[in-house]
Amino acid sequence: MNLQVQLEELKQSTLLKLKEMDGNHQKELQDLRVAVLGKKGSLTELLKGLKDLSNEERPLAGKLVNEVRDILTKAFEEQAEIVEAAVIRAKLESESIDVTLPGRQVSLGNRHVLTQTSEEIEDIFLGMGFQIVDGFEVEKDYYNFERMNLPKDHPARDMQDTFYITEEILLRTHTSPVQARTLDQHDFSKGPLKMISPGRVFRRDTDDATHSHQFHQIEGLVVGENISMGDLKGTLQMISQKMFGAERKIRLRPSYFPFTEPSVEVDVSCFKCGGDGCNVCKKTGWIEILGAGMVHPSVLEMSGVDSEKYSGFAFGLGQERIAMLRYGINDIRGFYQGDVRFTEQFK
Repeated sequence: MNLQVQLEELKQSTLLKLKEMDGNHQKELQDLRVAVLGKKGSLTELLKGLKDLSNEERPLAGKLVNEVRDILTKAFEEQAEIVEAAVIRAKLESESIDVTLPGRQVSLGNRHVLTQTSEEIEDIFLGMGFQIVDGFEVEKDYYNFERMNLPKDHPARDMQDTFYITEEILLRTHTSPVQARTLDQHDFSKGPLKMISPGRVFRRDTDDATHSHQFHQIEGLVVGENISMGDLKGTLQMISQKMFGAERKIRLRPSYFPFTEPSVEVDVSCFKCGGDGCNVCKKTGWIEILGAGMVHPSVLEMSGVDSEKYSGFAFGLGQERIAMLRYGINDIRGFYQGDVRFTEQFK
Protein backbone atom coordinates (compact mmCIF):
# COMPACT_ATOMS: atom_id res chain seq x y z
CA MET A 1 0.00 0.00 0.00
CA ASN A 2 1.50 3.33 -1.11
CA LEU A 3 0.08 5.22 1.92
CA GLN A 4 1.67 2.72 4.31
CA VAL A 5 5.07 3.25 2.70
CA GLN A 6 4.72 7.01 2.90
CA LEU A 7 3.77 6.82 6.59
CA GLU A 8 6.77 4.63 7.36
CA GLU A 9 9.12 6.95 5.50
CA LEU A 10 7.69 10.00 7.33
CA LYS A 11 8.06 8.29 10.69
CA GLN A 12 11.65 7.19 10.13
CA SER A 13 12.83 10.49 8.68
CA THR A 14 11.22 12.48 11.49
CA LEU A 15 12.70 10.26 14.22
CA LEU A 16 16.12 10.60 12.59
CA LYS A 17 15.89 14.41 12.58
CA LEU A 18 14.76 14.44 16.20
CA LYS A 19 17.82 12.50 17.34
CA GLU A 20 20.08 15.17 15.85
CA MET A 21 18.52 18.01 17.85
CA ASP A 22 20.02 19.32 21.08
CA GLY A 23 19.86 22.46 23.20
CA ASN A 24 20.82 24.64 20.24
CA HIS A 25 17.82 23.56 18.19
CA GLN A 26 14.79 24.76 20.17
CA LYS A 27 13.38 26.71 17.24
CA GLU A 28 14.14 23.91 14.75
CA LEU A 29 12.33 21.44 17.02
CA GLN A 30 9.22 23.60 17.08
CA ASP A 31 9.37 24.16 13.32
CA LEU A 32 9.65 20.41 12.70
CA ARG A 33 6.67 19.70 14.95
CA VAL A 34 4.56 22.14 12.97
CA ALA A 35 5.83 20.74 9.64
CA VAL A 36 4.92 17.17 10.59
CA LEU A 37 1.97 17.36 13.00
CA GLY A 38 0.55 20.82 12.27
CA LYS A 39 -2.73 21.54 10.49
CA LYS A 40 -0.87 21.85 7.21
CA GLY A 41 1.84 19.31 8.11
CA SER A 42 2.98 16.21 6.28
CA LEU A 43 0.86 13.81 8.32
CA THR A 44 -2.26 15.89 7.69
CA GLU A 45 -1.56 15.81 3.95
CA LEU A 46 -1.30 12.02 4.05
CA LEU A 47 -4.63 11.85 5.86
CA LYS A 48 -6.25 13.50 2.89
CA GLY A 49 -5.31 10.45 0.82
CA LEU A 50 -7.68 8.23 2.82
CA LYS A 51 -10.55 9.39 0.68
CA ASP A 52 -8.95 7.69 -2.38
CA LEU A 53 -8.85 4.27 -0.68
CA SER A 54 -11.48 1.58 -0.90
CA ASN A 55 -13.83 0.85 1.95
CA GLU A 56 -11.81 -2.26 2.82
CA GLU A 57 -8.45 -0.41 2.90
CA ARG A 58 -9.58 2.73 4.72
CA PRO A 59 -9.92 1.26 8.31
CA LEU A 60 -6.45 -0.29 8.18
CA ALA A 61 -4.93 2.88 6.78
CA GLY A 62 -6.66 5.00 9.42
CA LYS A 63 -5.25 2.75 12.12
CA LEU A 64 -1.74 3.10 10.71
CA VAL A 65 -2.06 6.90 10.59
CA ASN A 66 -3.12 7.03 14.26
CA GLU A 67 -0.24 4.76 15.27
CA VAL A 68 2.30 6.95 13.48
CA ARG A 69 0.77 10.12 14.98
CA ASP A 70 1.00 8.67 18.51
CA ILE A 71 4.60 7.55 17.98
CA LEU A 72 5.70 10.91 16.61
CA THR A 73 3.80 12.93 19.24
CA LYS A 74 5.51 11.00 22.03
CA ALA A 75 8.88 11.35 20.30
CA PHE A 76 8.47 15.13 20.03
CA GLU A 77 7.55 15.38 23.74
CA GLU A 78 10.54 13.29 24.81
CA GLN A 79 12.93 15.25 22.61
CA ALA A 80 11.51 18.55 23.89
CA GLU A 81 12.35 17.48 27.45
CA ILE A 82 15.87 16.52 26.36
CA VAL A 83 16.38 19.84 24.60
CA GLU A 84 15.03 21.83 27.57
CA ALA A 85 17.34 19.98 29.96
CA ALA A 86 20.28 20.73 27.67
CA VAL A 87 19.37 24.43 27.61
CA ILE A 88 19.20 24.59 31.42
CA ARG A 89 22.46 22.68 31.77
CA ALA A 90 24.22 25.01 29.36
CA LYS A 91 22.89 28.08 31.19
CA LEU A 92 24.05 26.76 34.55
CA GLU A 93 27.48 26.01 33.19
CA SER A 94 27.85 29.39 31.51
CA GLU A 95 26.63 31.43 34.51
CA SER A 96 28.54 29.36 37.06
CA ILE A 97 25.59 29.23 39.47
CA ASP A 98 26.01 27.08 42.55
CA VAL A 99 22.50 25.75 43.10
CA THR A 100 23.52 24.40 46.52
CA LEU A 101 24.00 27.90 47.92
CA PRO A 102 21.25 29.10 50.31
CA GLY A 103 18.72 31.53 48.84
CA ARG A 104 18.91 35.26 49.39
CA GLN A 105 16.93 36.35 52.42
CA VAL A 106 13.95 38.54 51.59
CA SER A 107 13.73 41.68 53.69
CA LEU A 108 10.48 41.68 55.68
CA GLY A 109 8.54 44.81 56.46
CA ASN A 110 6.98 45.78 59.77
CA ARG A 111 3.92 47.60 61.03
CA HIS A 112 4.16 51.38 60.95
CA VAL A 113 5.22 53.02 64.21
CA LEU A 114 1.84 54.79 64.43
CA THR A 115 0.06 51.45 64.03
CA GLN A 116 2.24 49.94 66.75
CA THR A 117 1.53 52.89 69.05
CA SER A 118 -2.21 52.74 68.40
CA GLU A 119 -2.39 49.01 69.03
CA GLU A 120 -0.43 49.35 72.28
CA ILE A 121 -2.76 52.09 73.55
CA GLU A 122 -5.85 50.14 72.47
CA ASP A 123 -4.60 47.08 74.36
CA ILE A 124 -4.28 49.18 77.52
CA PHE A 125 -7.88 50.36 77.26
CA LEU A 126 -9.20 46.92 76.38
CA GLY A 127 -7.60 45.68 79.59
CA MET A 128 -9.53 48.40 81.46
CA GLY A 129 -12.88 47.28 80.05
CA PHE A 130 -13.24 49.87 77.29
CA GLN A 131 -14.75 49.09 73.90
CA ILE A 132 -13.18 50.30 70.64
CA VAL A 133 -15.57 52.06 68.27
CA ASP A 134 -14.72 53.16 64.73
CA GLY A 135 -16.41 55.99 62.83
CA PHE A 136 -16.55 58.11 59.68
CA GLU A 137 -13.72 60.33 58.49
CA VAL A 138 -16.21 62.31 56.38
CA GLU A 139 -18.70 63.66 58.90
CA LYS A 140 -21.62 66.05 59.30
CA ASP A 141 -21.06 69.49 60.78
CA TYR A 142 -23.82 68.62 63.23
CA TYR A 143 -21.92 65.74 64.81
CA ASN A 144 -18.44 67.24 64.48
CA PHE A 145 -19.23 70.64 65.96
CA GLU A 146 -22.79 71.22 67.13
CA ARG A 147 -23.01 68.02 69.17
CA MET A 148 -19.73 69.02 70.80
CA ASN A 149 -21.33 72.23 72.12
CA LEU A 150 -19.89 74.27 69.26
CA PRO A 151 -22.83 75.97 67.52
CA LYS A 152 -22.35 77.73 64.21
CA ASP A 153 -20.21 80.89 64.40
CA HIS A 154 -18.81 79.84 67.79
CA PRO A 155 -15.30 81.38 68.04
CA ALA A 156 -13.78 78.11 69.32
CA ARG A 157 -14.37 76.62 65.85
CA ASP A 158 -11.41 78.65 64.60
CA MET A 159 -9.10 76.31 66.53
CA GLN A 160 -10.38 73.40 64.45
CA ASP A 161 -10.78 74.91 61.00
CA THR A 162 -11.07 72.00 58.59
CA PHE A 163 -11.72 70.94 55.00
CA TYR A 164 -15.33 71.32 53.89
CA ILE A 165 -16.95 69.25 51.16
CA THR A 166 -20.22 71.16 51.44
CA GLU A 167 -21.47 73.61 54.06
CA GLU A 168 -22.70 70.69 56.16
CA ILE A 169 -20.24 67.90 55.22
CA LEU A 170 -16.58 68.04 56.25
CA LEU A 171 -13.51 66.04 57.14
CA ARG A 172 -13.72 65.45 60.88
CA THR A 173 -11.42 67.47 63.12
CA HIS A 174 -11.50 64.96 65.99
CA THR A 175 -13.01 61.54 66.67
CA SER A 176 -15.60 63.04 69.04
CA PRO A 177 -18.44 62.50 66.53
CA VAL A 178 -18.01 58.76 67.12
CA GLN A 179 -18.65 59.37 70.82
CA ALA A 180 -21.80 61.39 70.10
CA ARG A 181 -23.20 58.68 67.82
CA THR A 182 -22.36 55.95 70.33
CA LEU A 183 -23.87 57.97 73.17
CA ASP A 184 -27.12 58.23 71.19
CA GLN A 185 -27.37 54.45 70.96
CA HIS A 186 -26.13 53.34 74.37
CA ASP A 187 -28.59 51.72 76.78
CA PHE A 188 -27.60 52.87 80.28
CA SER A 189 -29.89 50.32 81.88
CA LYS A 190 -27.22 47.78 80.91
CA GLY A 191 -24.35 49.68 82.51
CA PRO A 192 -22.05 52.67 81.94
CA LEU A 193 -20.51 53.57 78.59
CA LYS A 194 -16.73 53.08 78.37
CA MET A 195 -15.28 53.57 74.91
CA ILE A 196 -12.37 54.86 72.88
CA SER A 197 -12.54 56.02 69.26
CA PRO A 198 -9.20 55.90 67.40
CA GLY A 199 -8.78 57.27 63.90
CA ARG A 200 -7.42 59.84 61.49
CA VAL A 201 -8.52 63.46 61.74
CA PHE A 202 -7.99 66.59 59.61
CA ARG A 203 -7.45 70.27 60.25
CA ARG A 204 -6.46 73.20 58.09
CA ASP A 205 -2.94 73.65 59.35
CA THR A 206 0.51 74.50 58.03
CA ASP A 207 2.72 71.43 57.66
CA ASP A 208 5.97 71.80 59.57
CA ALA A 209 8.08 69.79 62.01
CA THR A 210 5.33 69.69 64.66
CA HIS A 211 2.10 70.23 62.71
CA SER A 212 0.26 68.37 59.97
CA HIS A 213 -3.03 68.82 58.14
CA GLN A 214 -3.80 65.21 59.06
CA PHE A 215 -2.91 63.25 62.17
CA HIS A 216 -4.31 60.54 64.44
CA GLN A 217 -6.27 60.69 67.66
CA ILE A 218 -7.61 58.34 70.29
CA GLU A 219 -10.45 59.90 72.23
CA GLY A 220 -12.04 58.26 75.24
CA LEU A 221 -15.43 58.63 76.89
CA VAL A 222 -16.86 57.25 80.11
CA VAL A 223 -20.46 58.05 81.12
CA GLY A 224 -22.37 56.54 84.00
CA GLU A 225 -23.69 57.27 87.45
CA ASN A 226 -21.40 59.02 89.94
CA ILE A 227 -18.46 59.44 87.55
CA SER A 228 -16.09 62.02 89.05
CA MET A 229 -12.90 63.93 88.36
CA GLY A 230 -11.19 61.41 90.60
CA ASP A 231 -12.13 58.63 88.17
CA LEU A 232 -10.66 60.69 85.33
CA LYS A 233 -7.41 61.32 87.16
CA GLY A 234 -7.03 57.66 88.13
CA THR A 235 -7.61 56.55 84.54
CA LEU A 236 -5.12 59.04 83.14
CA GLN A 237 -2.55 58.11 85.79
CA MET A 238 -2.75 54.46 84.75
CA ILE A 239 -2.52 55.30 81.05
CA SER A 240 0.56 57.47 81.62
CA GLN A 241 2.30 54.82 83.67
CA LYS A 242 1.56 52.12 81.09
CA MET A 243 2.94 54.23 78.27
CA PHE A 244 5.85 56.03 79.93
CA GLY A 245 6.80 53.95 82.97
CA ALA A 246 5.44 52.98 86.38
CA GLU A 247 7.24 55.84 88.17
CA ARG A 248 5.50 58.54 86.14
CA LYS A 249 3.23 61.12 87.80
CA ILE A 250 0.65 63.39 86.23
CA ARG A 251 -0.67 66.84 86.96
CA LEU A 252 -3.85 68.57 85.78
CA ARG A 253 -3.89 72.19 84.69
CA PRO A 254 -7.08 74.20 84.09
CA SER A 255 -7.95 74.66 80.43
CA TYR A 256 -10.93 75.21 78.13
CA PHE A 257 -12.75 72.85 75.78
CA PRO A 258 -16.34 73.56 74.71
CA PHE A 259 -17.43 69.95 75.28
CA THR A 260 -16.05 69.51 78.81
CA GLU A 261 -16.52 71.46 82.02
CA PRO A 262 -14.26 71.63 83.94
CA SER A 263 -11.48 71.06 81.38
CA VAL A 264 -7.83 70.24 81.99
CA GLU A 265 -4.52 69.85 80.22
CA VAL A 266 -2.66 66.76 81.43
CA ASP A 267 1.10 66.74 81.96
CA VAL A 268 3.29 63.74 82.74
CA SER A 269 6.53 63.94 84.69
CA CYS A 270 9.48 63.88 82.30
CA PHE A 271 10.61 60.35 81.57
CA LYS A 272 14.07 61.52 80.50
CA CYS A 273 15.17 63.62 83.45
CA GLY A 274 12.72 62.36 86.08
CA GLY A 275 11.44 65.88 86.66
CA ASP A 276 14.78 67.63 87.13
CA GLY A 277 14.52 69.57 83.87
CA CYS A 278 15.98 68.85 80.44
CA ASN A 279 15.59 69.70 76.76
CA VAL A 280 12.63 67.31 76.35
CA CYS A 281 10.52 68.95 79.06
CA LYS A 282 11.93 72.45 78.35
CA LYS A 283 13.48 72.58 81.84
CA THR A 284 10.04 72.32 83.53
CA GLY A 285 10.10 68.66 84.54
CA TRP A 286 6.68 68.13 82.90
CA ILE A 287 5.49 67.21 79.39
CA GLU A 288 2.00 67.97 78.12
CA ILE A 289 0.46 64.83 76.61
CA LEU A 290 -3.32 65.24 76.31
CA GLY A 291 -6.48 67.20 77.07
CA ALA A 292 -9.41 66.01 79.16
CA GLY A 293 -12.32 67.05 81.34
CA MET A 294 -15.77 66.22 82.66
CA VAL A 295 -18.37 65.91 79.91
CA HIS A 296 -20.37 69.13 79.56
CA PRO A 297 -24.00 68.67 80.67
CA SER A 298 -25.19 70.12 77.36
CA VAL A 299 -23.38 67.36 75.46
CA LEU A 300 -25.17 64.74 77.56
CA GLU A 301 -28.55 66.42 77.17
CA MET A 302 -28.19 66.57 73.36
CA SER A 303 -27.94 62.77 73.41
CA GLY A 304 -31.00 62.47 75.59
CA VAL A 305 -28.97 61.58 78.68
CA ASP A 306 -30.16 62.97 82.01
CA SER A 307 -27.25 65.13 83.18
CA GLU A 308 -28.68 65.20 86.72
CA LYS A 309 -28.40 61.40 86.96
CA TYR A 310 -25.40 60.68 84.78
CA SER A 311 -21.97 62.26 84.48
CA GLY A 312 -18.83 61.39 82.62
CA PHE A 313 -15.34 62.29 81.54
CA ALA A 314 -13.64 62.52 78.17
CA PHE A 315 -10.05 62.78 76.99
CA GLY A 316 -8.09 62.87 73.76
CA LEU A 317 -4.52 62.09 72.87
CA GLY A 318 -2.53 61.96 69.64
CA GLN A 319 -0.62 58.89 68.52
CA GLU A 320 1.97 61.07 66.77
CA ARG A 321 2.55 63.05 69.97
CA ILE A 322 3.04 59.88 72.01
CA ALA A 323 5.34 58.27 69.44
CA MET A 324 7.45 61.42 69.06
CA LEU A 325 7.98 61.62 72.80
CA ARG A 326 8.73 57.94 73.30
CA TYR A 327 11.13 57.54 70.36
CA GLY A 328 12.71 60.99 70.22
CA ILE A 329 11.25 61.84 66.80
CA ASN A 330 11.64 65.56 66.11
CA ASP A 331 9.75 65.89 62.80
CA ILE A 332 6.13 64.76 62.44
CA ARG A 333 6.46 64.62 58.66
CA GLY A 334 8.58 61.47 58.95
CA PHE A 335 5.45 59.48 59.79
CA TYR A 336 3.87 60.15 56.40
CA GLN A 337 6.74 60.26 53.89
CA GLY A 338 7.15 56.50 53.50
CA ASP A 339 10.92 56.57 53.90
CA VAL A 340 12.06 53.01 54.63
CA ARG A 341 15.05 54.32 56.57
CA PHE A 342 12.61 55.90 59.01
CA THR A 343 10.19 52.99 59.39
CA GLU A 344 12.93 50.37 59.80
CA GLN A 345 13.99 51.98 63.07
CA PHE A 346 10.84 50.70 64.78
CA LYS A 347 10.91 46.96 64.06
